[in-house]
Amino acid sequence: MATWSNLGLQDSASPLMEQLNFFHDHTLLILIMITILVGYLMFMLFFNKFTNRFLLHGQTIEIIWTILPAIVLMFIALPSLRILYLLDEINSPAITLKTIGHQWYWSYEYSDFLNLEFDSYMVPTNELESNGFRLLDVDNRIVLPMNTQIRILVTAADVLHSWTIPALGVKVDGTPGRLNQTNFLMNRPGLFFGQCSEICGANHSFMPIVLESSPTNYFIKWITAMNSN
Repeated sequence: MATWSNLGLQDSASPLMEQLNFFHDHTLLILIMITILVGYLMFMLFFNKFTNRFLLHGQTIEIIWTILPAIVLMFIALPSLRILYLLDEINSPAITLKTIGHQWYWSYEYSDFLNLEFDSYMVPTNELESNGFRLLDVDNRIVLPMNTQIRILVTAADVLHSWTIPALGVKVDGTPGRLNQTNFLMNRPGLFFGQCSEICGANHSFMPIVLESSPTNYFIKWITAMNSN
């Protein structure tokens, strides 16, 4: 999760987020190069003494400053398109999780396991345990196995919502009457936090998401215990 003075992106917990991190660094390097070049040219304009009263056109430089930005944009656009297609690719998911956004909580359905269903509400501050995270902890966490392809189906029951976990590189809008899907794979165990990132109303930031990535045998034990209850 993000902490104080953390100015960069969170540590990735999925291959998709790793690719997004690489693309961020790639684009940032290009932006820094452009900023340095433009800054240098603007700085030198204050000090040069060159004048040319008879200059009417400069076709060569105009060709250069038209083609060069187009080439730079291609270096950004091609990796971006690659990642967009990777994010939409569904690779034979082993587990499907259905998520329904409500005002102001999430509902989850494990349709592969005897239709296990539960609601997930934010834990109020006055009920929070000493080791809990204020405005981020929930009463019922999602538990999913690591190193497993997960498909998530997202919709909403009332207004627009958005199921977002930054560490996984997942952001899916929940739209009433529409079913959106994406997939992800968690490559390490841990506790991953997210929030509704759609401006769906006054309390949209108070419907957090907590996902617990666990080894497969622990996940099977959790599913067995939940179904027995």
